[in-house]
Amino acid sequence: MKENDKSKEALEALRHSTSHVMAQAVQELFPGTKIAIGPVIEDGFYYDFDSEHRFTEEDFPAIEKRMRQIAEGNHALVRKDIGREQSKEFWRSKNETYKLELLEELPEAVSHYEQDGFQDLCRGPHVENTRAIRHFKLLTVAGAYWRGSEKNKMLQRIYGTAWNTKEELTAHLKMLEEAKKRDHRKLGPELDLFSIQDEAGPGLIFWHPKGALLRRIIEDWEVGELLKRGYQLAATPHVMRLDLWKTSGHSEFFSANMFQPMEVEEAKYQLKPMNCPGHILIYKSRLRSYRELPLRMAEMGTVYRYERSGVLHGLLRVRGFTQDDAHIFCTPEQIDDEVAGCVQFSMDLLKTFGFTEFKIELSTCDQSHPEASAGSPEQWDQAQGALEGTLRRMGLEYKIMPGEAAFYGPKVDIKLVDALGRAWQLSTIQFDFNLPKRFGIEYVAKDGARRQPLMVHRTLLGSMERFFGILIEQYSGRFPLWLAPVQVKVLTLTEKQDGSAQEFAKKLREAGLRPELDLRNEKIGHKVRDATLERVPYQVVIGPRDVEAGTLSVRLASGKQLQGLDPAQFVARLGEEVAQKRTASILV
Repeated sequence: MKENDKSKEALEALRHSTSHVMAQAVQELFPGTKIAIGPVIEDGFYYDFDSEHRFTEEDFPAIEKRMRQIAEGNHALVRKDIGREQSKEFWRSKNETYKLELLEELPEAVSHYEQDGFQDLCRGPHVENTRAIRHFKLLTVAGAYWRGSEKNKMLQRIYGTAWNTKEELTAHLKMLEEAKKRDHRKLGPELDLFSIQDEAGPGLIFWHPKGALLRRIIEDWEVGELLKRGYQLAATPHVMRLDLWKTSGHSEFFSANMFQPMEVEEAKYQLKPMNCPGHILIYKSRLRSYRELPLRMAEMGTVYRYERSGVLHGLLRVRGFTQDDAHIFCTPEQIDDEVAGCVQFSMDLLKTFGFTEFKIELSTCDQSHPEASAGSPEQWDQAQGALEGTLRRMGLEYKIMPGEAAFYGPKVDIKLVDALGRAWQLSTIQFDFNLPKRFGIEYVAKDGARRQPLMVHRTLLGSMERFFGILIEQYSGRFPLWLAPVQVKVLTLTEKQDGSAQEFAKKLREAGLRPELDLRNEKIGHKVRDATLERVPYQVVIGPRDVEAGTLSVRLASGKQLQGLDPAQFVARLGEEVAQKRTASILV
């Protein structure tokens, strides 16, 4: 890549080149280290090493120093096209077993890239000269199984980032530091919201009372909206016969992500990885008329997927999670309205929870292999037209992703952008031309003929666990009043105010609010500090003067203090703030 090229492709080449320089530095500083792979990832790169030395972040300064020396040496990155057998001889002489294994799956002609005497098996592209590598930082070390399989050796993965300018690097590191403060894996246990218990197993979430309450608030809001929008609620078993998953095709195409079947009374049963076959069975329980369509079936359904332990990540990647799943069965004439309803529902939901920036992608069929797609060309055209037409009519910006659709239908993905500028995939509107055919579902049309309905998968929050983790990080645990498990902490100066505090907490509860009393025999500064660490939106401090005057002293989450507030007016204002689902205090 040419210098001064600021394209996305050029930045990826810069990061890829930086990973090569890091690998060279590591091998020089820690002789005997074997190299595996070092790809570009979003915002950076990594490299996997097999070394007797146990890498820690304390090694980073030395590695970075050597990397800078290599970069400042102005070494050209030279491509060498060679035969696979010649490449094997080279790596065999270096005892690089991981490169030899990779070569078994590569074509007869491969390429190496070399800088300053260091070579790597790579197809490129790279920067022309190491002098382009100026602004980089090593970040973390993690374990990673070779090729992602627990059957293979655990390697050591060093992550890093690289940017075109010092300003971009500084901004990214600042964002990472802020993300560390907001990390849901840290805040969740600190705020007593959830935990993951080793005794129960990895990737399984225990919802503590405050977390379970917040989850219920989210679910209750969504269920209320589902009913307003004409959805019907369903609930399906967590385990079903394996034959059902053979019919759906999951046991063939999704088996790597499914837990092993269990045997019950000589029949095999499967923990469900998805809710859709269960909804189809409900649809099939009787013959449907066109008059019943569209049928919108929704479920907060818990599903189970086998994720390798190395990719589990707090609430964001788990083995058991709840999807706000819905499936819409409709006629071709109804599809435009149904797609529009799904997109609008998604936008309304995400905005309600405080997200205002989105990235939307429309995944279309692979034109080069139409024969591999389920459904007819006419169905694909209609579905893609409905999705794109809806986005246009709503004035939403979107990016077309040619050939990215699954074989069973096109889809729209709506990604929210959080407070740190990170994009998260949540809402999906996905057509499915495969399952209706596999299960033979029908409806009786107006002319009496039996026809196959169109089927749309729809999730809004996606995984409740993942959304919960994103929500924690979005608000840094300082939830808006309507979501906060504890909305008001009532504190007393001395035990003489306990009665007044209890009476006021009762009034809050009667108004539908969620107070918590702190009547401990502690200094008020200690109580205030604890309530602040708990990120409670409002602290009401009741002292002798407040009791005498019949007023309240209120401390906001921002630290601002208000004196002499009327109790009834305060309760009414909080009720208003909850009703409006505001993301900032109404008293500011």
